[in-house]
Order: sequence, then structure tokens, then C-alpha cells
Amino acid sequence: QMQLAESGGRSVQAGESLRLSCAASKRPFSAWTIGWFRQVSGKEREFTAAIVWGDGSTYYTDSVKGRFTISRDSVENTVYLQMHNLKPEDTAVYYCAASPGAQAIGVAWGYDWWGQGTQVTVSS
Repeated sequence: QMQLAESGGRSVQAGESLRLSCAASKRPFSAWTIGWFRQVSGKEREFTAAIVWGDGSTYYTDSVKGRFTISRDSVENTVYLQMHNLKPEDTAVYYCAASPGAQAIGVAWGYDWWGQGTQVTVSS
């Protein structure tokens, strides 16, 4: 069983930066993937970024490449999502999730454990 807790979401202006944190209740195994998804009310949860715990491989959806960076702290068992040059279309509830593998990184059904989410609002 894995518990995840997101934090760091708040309201910002377009162009500003924000860092989200995802604290895991225990250290993920090397093969595990920690992902960030975001969801706008009435829409499906959208893959944003992911990191493989063991080797640090990272994956991003096209719309955030060059603006968002996912990283991990192996001591604190925490994954971060650093977001730069935020846009109004980045407004969403951001969720982190954990998967015991890396076979379905970009889809929500590939993840078994989810946090409660943190709201990010970007105003123009």
C-alpha cells in the first residue's frame, strides 16, 4: 500500500513559476513510476509528467515540455513538479500517482495509488 500527498498548488499569474510536491508514505521500488496528472472539471484526467524511480527516466506530455520538470528526492521519498512560464490552460487539479511498473506511464489506468490532488489556478 502506498499513500501519496500533494502540496504546493495555489493561484498564480501567467508567466509565473510554481513547484508541486508529492510525498510518498514509503520509498518506491526502483521499477516504480511516479506520475503527475491533471484534471479540469468535466474532462478526463490528463497525463502530465512521470519519472521512473530507479533510473530517473522522465516523460512529459508535449504541452509541458520545456516548461515543466519532474524530479525526485530519494532521501525524502518525494517527487517534485517544477512548473515555469505557467499558462491559463495549465489550470487544473494536479494529482500524483504511483505505478509498480513502467508499462503504461501515460495513462491513468496504469497507476494504482493516487493522492487527493492540489489545485493550480493560472490567471491571465
